[in-house]
Amino acid sequence: MKKTIIVLVLCFVTIQAYASYILIPMDAEGQGNHLKAYGITYWTLEKQLKVKWLLNYKGGSFLLPDSEEIQKECQIRGVTFEVVSNSKAEEILEMIASPSQNMEAVVLEKAPKIAVYTPKGLQPWDDAVTMVLTYAEIPYETIYDEEVLNDALLLYDWLHLHHEDFTGQYGKFYRAYRSASWYIQEKKNAEALATSLGYSKVSEEKLAVAKKIREYVIGGGFMFAMCSATDSFDIALSADGVDICEPMFDGDGSDAGYQNKIDYSKTFAFKDYLLETSPNVYEFSSIDMTRKRRIPKTTDYFSLMEFSAKWDPIPAMLNQNHTALVKGFMGQTTSFTREEIKSNVLVLGENKTNGEAKYIHGIKGKGFFTFYGGHDPEDYTHKVGDPKTELDLHPTSPGYRLILNNVLFPAAKKKKQKT
Repeated sequence: MKKTIIVLVLCFVTIQAYASYILIPMDAEGQGNHLKAYGITYWTLEKQLKVKWLLNYKGGSFLLPDSEEIQKECQIRGVTFEVVSNSKAEEILEMIASPSQNMEAVVLEKAPKIAVYTPKGLQPWDDAVTMVLTYAEIPYETIYDEEVLNDALLLYDWLHLHHEDFTGQYGKFYRAYRSASWYIQEKKNAEALATSLGYSKVSEEKLAVAKKIREYVIGGGFMFAMCSATDSFDIALSADGVDICEPMFDGDGSDAGYQNKIDYSKTFAFKDYLLETSPNVYEFSSIDMTRKRRIPKTTDYFSLMEFSAKWDPIPAMLNQNHTALVKGFMGQTTSFTREEIKSNVLVLGENKTNGEAKYIHGIKGKGFFTFYGGHDPEDYTHKVGDPKTELDLHPTSPGYRLILNNVLFPAAKKKKQKT
C-alpha cells in the first residue's frame, strides 16, 4: 500500500513538473507580430479556455494553456511563443503577485461578441478598427441605425463606433465636397434611411441612435470610438432638443443662440466646449485640437500614462504596450482639449507639452467607454481616397495595440465597479 502511494505521489509530482503553458511575450524584443497575438488570445477564448493577461510583464504578455493545436495556430499566424513548464509559470505568477512589482495577472474568461457600428457597404479599410480586427482574425459583425434602434445592441459585449457624425451635419464636409458625387449620394442615403425609420431629419434620427448607444453603455456595455465618432457623439447628446444644423444640412435654420442651450450634463466625456457654427469649417467644436496644434510630424508623439496594475487594473489593461511613447496621427478629430474633459474621465494617453489628450476612458452607469483621437495609427494624415494601410507592414504597431487592448477588455473577469 505504501509503495502504491509513493508511486502515485511521484507520478503526480512528475506530471506537475512537466505540465506546461504557452507564454506569448508582448515586449518589443520578444514578439514578431503583436497584433496577431491578440487574435490568438481571442481564438483561445473562443475554445472556452481561460487565458491570463500578465499586465506589465514583458509588454503585457499572455499565458495560455498548452496544446498542440494552439502551438500550431501560433506558427501559422506568425506569432512568437514559448512553452514554459508548470513550475516556471508558477514562478512567473509568484513574481507578478509580489507587492513590489507593478504587475498583475488578469483572467480572461470569455471571447466578447463584437459589433461595429458602420454604414452598409463600407470597406474594412475605411476604419482602423475593422482593419485591425480583420488582420488579427478576430470576428465581428456590422450593425447600423436600424439594428441599433431595434435593440440589437443587447446581443453584443463590445461596440465600436465608426467615424460617424451623430450631429446630422454629414461630417462637416460641405465646403470641400458638396459637389462630389459620393457626398451627394451619402446625403441622399442618410435622408432616405431617416425617413424609412420614421424621422423627418437625419439629425433627429442620429440623436435617437446616440441615445440607444448611451442606454447600452449605462446598462453595462463597452463602447469604443475613434475620430469624429467621439466628439460628435457627445455633441449630439448635449444638443438634445436643440437644432444646431444649418439649412444645407436639414432644410431649415438653426435655433437662435443654440450655444447657450447646450446641456453638458448629458455628455460622456466633454464639457464647456464651443460649437463651430460655420458650415464651411471642417470642425465640430473646440473639443478637437486639430487646428490648435502646431506639431511637426517628426516630433508628433503621445505618452501613455502609467497606472498601478494591482489597484487600477482597467486603465493598466487598456495601456498595455511595448512602448510608452506612441506615434501621433491625425483625423477629423485628432485629439482632445484637456480643459474640456470632465474630471471623472481618465486620460490614458497625452501630449502634455501641447495640452492635449489623445486617449481617454470613463465609466458610465454599469458600462465603460473609451475615446481615441485620430483616424489611422499608421497613416499620419489619412485623406478621402487614400489607399488602405497594409498592416502586414506594421505587425508591431503600438497605436493599433491600444485598439486591441479595448477589444479584449470585456473578456476580463469582472470586479465590482463604482457607477
